[in-house]
Amino acid sequence: MDRKKKKLISIIIKAAILVLAFSFIYYKLSDNENISNFRSLISALSIRRLYLVLSAVVLMMFLNWFLESLKWKYLVERIERISIWKAVESVFCGLTWAVFTPNRIGEYGGRVFFLSPRKRIIGAIAMGVGSIGQMVVTNILGSLALLWFVKRFLNPEPLLFYTLTFVVFIFCGAFLLFYFNIRWLQGLLTRISFIRPFHKFFRILGRYRGRELRKVFLYCIARFAVFTTQYCLIIHLLLPDIALFDMTMMIFILFFIQSALPSLDLLDIGVRSMTATYFFGFITQQDIAIMAAAACIWLVNLIIPAILGSVFVLKLNFFGNNHS
Repeated sequence: MDRKKKKLISIIIKAAILVLAFSFIYYKLSDNENISNFRSLISALSIRRLYLVLSAVVLMMFLNWFLESLKWKYLVERIERISIWKAVESVFCGLTWAVFTPNRIGEYGGRVFFLSPRKRIIGAIAMGVGSIGQMVVTNILGSLALLWFVKRFLNPEPLLFYTLTFVVFIFCGAFLLFYFNIRWLQGLLTRISFIRPFHKFFRILGRYRGRELRKVFLYCIARFAVFTTQYCLIIHLLLPDIALFDMTMMIFILFFIQSALPSLDLLDIGVRSMTATYFFGFITQQDIAIMAAAACIWLVNLIIPAILGSVFVLKLNFFGNNHS
């Protein structure tokens, strides 16, 4: 394929990505009742306090994705060295792709196209390691929060609760064992017949040892702490009477349920709202405020970064390397 054809195809793909992303974003924001409710709820609040909280939440959004960029840079060091800025560009570009693809699968494409062509498949597998680490943190804290929820609100029989506690701890232990021995996955995948021809791409899994996995895990914990704090700030702004510990446990459960459900980022707000109102219904009857808080975080953490990432989509080179 000659250079002009490659350039034309590249332009068409970029245009298609941007049109899809902005069409979905416009459709979802044009008549969003939860965002309208949020505007109504904050109209009665102190302007100074409102700006402080929203500024903190937006700054933490940048911190969240910067931490993800550092994690991504660290994960691909064994594949290709990239600058911190290039890691940031690729992460935000991936978020633009993620908004219109199921289960955020487009995020992989948005990132790996910033790597050299021969390193892109391996890069996607390295990104998967980071995603697994984030999933482990979410599942462990979420399952422990669910255990607290069952004890606090459902009053189970002692034997049932002890059995559930045992199952939860086995569940958490299994996740930790799997993550810190991620190299086992390489062996399992190579036993699958239709995957075996691609075994060379999975060798990267065997390169991540305890020290590297611990560092990635710390990045995952730090990110989890950041977006938990964002939720706490917004909910406390709207509903200051909710106890912090109860609020935090409900947020952990919210993340846990969300991670288990297949979704599309732009439809995810419905899943977030329904899950949040059900569980928070045990500690408050202010359903509209909870749905509005979920909508606000969705807007700040996913939609704003997706819009910002559209700038970096234009830098993609589908047939070559994207230089720092």
